[in-house]
Amino acid sequence: MSAKRSDYISWDEYFMGVAHLSGMRSKDPNTQVGACIVSPDNKILSMGYNGFPKGCSDDEFPWERENDNDRNLTKYPFVTHSELNAILNYRGGSLEGTKLYVSLFPCNECAKAIIQAGIRTVVYDSDKYAGTPSNRAAKRMFDAAGVNYVQYRKTGRMIRIEV
Repeated sequence: MSAKRSDYISWDEYFMGVAHLSGMRSKDPNTQVGACIVSPDNKILSMGYNGFPKGCSDDEFPWERENDNDRNLTKYPFVTHSELNAILNYRGGSLEGTKLYVSLFPCNECAKAIIQAGIRTVVYDSDKYAGTPSNRAAKRMFDAAGVNYVQYRKTGRMIRIEV
């Protein structure tokens, strides 16, 4: 009898991989963020990525990061973040006690939704906006509400998702 395989990926690697894969669905030309919500017994409950709300055409709304002279609009007032999409996509009831894997640390607006949804742990990959007012506000709210947040640490093994 042979022994079981020992080089399989961990739950954290698996769920962060799913979050990154979800982010690849985003049509945003600059930032692709994905999220994956997981139950305490490691079942995927929901996923999301950053994009426009249903019914808002990807071709008719702005993707610009800075003001466009014609419309004087940017993507920011229109885009729904991956974390909020994952929360809104869930149709099974309560998210109390769940864990969220996300490729970018949540902004303050998503932090509010995460707290209100009852998500207890946030595992994030990048924290590229660390120290900004939105980032500091999110961390302060997480601390006050008892939401644990931890940065994902990759193992020595390279995970590659080919498209």
